[in-house]
This record gives sequence, structure tokens and C-alpha cells, in this order.
Amino acid sequence: MKLFVQIPCLDEATTLPLVLAGIPRQVPGFEAVEVLVIDDGSTDGTAEVARRLGVRHVVRHTATMGLARTFRDGVDYALAHGADVVVNTDGDNQYPSERIGDLVAPILAGDADIVVADRQTATIEHFSPFKKRMQRLGSRVVSAAAGTSLPDAASGFRAYSRAALLRLNVVTQFSYTMETIIQAGNKRLRIAGLPITTNPKTRESRLFRNIWQHMARSGRAIVRSWIMFRPHLVFLTLAAVFFVAAAVPAVRFLVFWASGDPGGHVQSLVFAAAMLVGSLLCLALLVIADLQRTNRTLVEETLERVRAIQYGAAAQAPPPDLPVRAVETADAADTAGSAEDGAEGTPGDARP
Repeated sequence: MKLFVQIPCLDEATTLPLVLAGIPRQVPGFEAVEVLVIDDGSTDGTAEVARRLGVRHVVRHTATMGLARTFRDGVDYALAHGADVVVNTDGDNQYPSERIGDLVAPILAGDADIVVADRQTATIEHFSPFKKRMQRLGSRVVSAAAGTSLPDAASGFRAYSRAALLRLNVVTQFSYTMETIIQAGNKRLRIAGLPITTNPKTRESRLFRNIWQHMARSGRAIVRSWIMFRPHLVFLTLAAVFFVAAAVPAVRFLVFWASGDPGGHVQSLVFAAAMLVGSLLCLALLVIADLQRTNRTLVEETLERVRAIQYGAAAQAPPPDLPVRAVETADAADTAGSAEDGAEGTPGDARP
């Protein structure tokens, strides 16, 4: 059994040593614990700091590509190098790395496919009351979409089994956290939580400029996931709303018409007709979305089998690096220690 601890980084040269110092080098149930640093286009020498501190696996983007792509590239690298469990933590030292053993325990016991750390946001001092309420509301919405119960759906400290990662597909351009939870819930993967206490804050988030931007981007990701996995609930609800909005003015017009006073109330009839068209359009969109969901399911099953073949072969005979697609070449001095040092990743999306 091999455990990979991946650390997405953007200009984390200062805090990365703290994160690496807390990562256990031995975890019960695993023969090997590997550390993977994904440098998302840092300009402060984060990759060099990682190599200097003995990190053998370093994926470096030549430009800042974002958290979602950084996570995806890290997972690809870890699976290609034989990972059985992947733990994701942040490079800002927010999460207690010493709890990694507790985080992976439910997966080792066969009780969960994904374990998400609960930061207990209500107790975090630097979170404003408004942010705490929004975190709680967002987690409830994500839990409802996933059909599960998670108190902290936005937490980035989490563990994934190999089987879970083969089934998940990150398509958002913002953050993978909520999307993977909604996917996992709808694919009947088992999700568990682990209460933790976060470390003191070291910097502001780089994933978003303010809470409003975060809410807008997270909202779009959640709505997209709802439409992908629960189109019947979304479009039937919208169709019902439009139908009610059509029925009220239509009944009003009919009442006046039956009483012999139809004049001056044609606006109600026009409005009712417009709302009825909206209801019918929602039903048409439901049919299209349902067909797309069927096609997406077939494509995802194919991707899962392709990954199983690809990474199964990689686990038996690990390649020196992931395929290089648009990267900066590592120099020989950085890669002399190991054939896996300085592996280059593919451009992805934004990093906090």
C-alpha cells in the first residue's frame, strides 16, 4: 500500500517547510508514504524549496493554472506512480498534517471511500459571523446535492481511495472541493468526516479576492453540479414554478371573463401564456438534460475503465514521469537525485 500526500502550492516557499515538517513519514497500514508538491507557477522558488527539503515528487506548472487543474494533475501523477490513497492538504499550513493517519484510517478500515476534514468553522476566530453562516449554508446545499451530510464541504484537507479517484472527474475551472463531493455522493461513494482543529492563519486566501466572489463562483459550480446529476429535480421545480405563475393570472382572467367583464384584463392572459411557455421550455430542457446525463454516464464509465487499465499498468511498472504536455523542462541538477524528481505537470486552474 502506498500513500501519496499532495500539496498544491502557489508562492508557498515560506510556509511549505512547516507543512513538510508535520507530514508523518510512516503511517500505519502503508509500506510507503510519498510527498508530492504541485507548484502552480510560483515565482518565489517554491519548487526549489521542496527539492531542497528532500521532496522527490515535484510537478511544476509553467504558469498559474488554478486549484482545480492543480488538484487534477496531482492526482494523475500520484495514480501513475502507484498511489493507493491520496491525501490533499494545502501549502499554507492551514491543516494539521499530523492528523493524516486519522484521515486515512476510515479508508483503510473499508468504511469510507473519501474522508473530508471538518474544520469546525464555527470555532475559527478569524472567520466573520457572515462567513461562518455562508460556510454552513454552502455545506448544507452541497450535502443536499450529494445526498450526504457534511459539515464542511469546502475543506481541502481530505483523503481519497484509488477506486474513488478513478471514478471522479473534475471539470470545473474554480475549485474541485464541492464538485467532487457532489459527484461522489451521486455515484454512491461512501463519504466520512473527521473533526480537526486548524493551525493559525498564515495568509489571506488566493483562491478569491473577497467572500462575494467566492460565493458567486461556488454557486455556479454547485448549480452546474445539480443540473448534471439531478436534472429532474431542477427542471421539474422550475416547470412547476412557471406553471403556477401562469395559472394565477389565467384563473384571474377566466373569473373576469365568466362574470362578463373580460375587458382590460388581457394583460393577465398574455402573462399567463408567457409563463406557460416557460414551463414547457423547462420540460423540454429536462428531456435534453436527461439524455445528456445518460451519455455522460456512459462516457464516465468508459473513462473509468481506461484509467483502471492505464494506472493499473503504471502501478506494476511505474513510468519515470507523467506525459509532458506543455511544461517547463527541469534541469539535470534538479533531477539527479531521482528519476521522478522535477516531473513537469500540465497547466490547470487557480490556486488559493
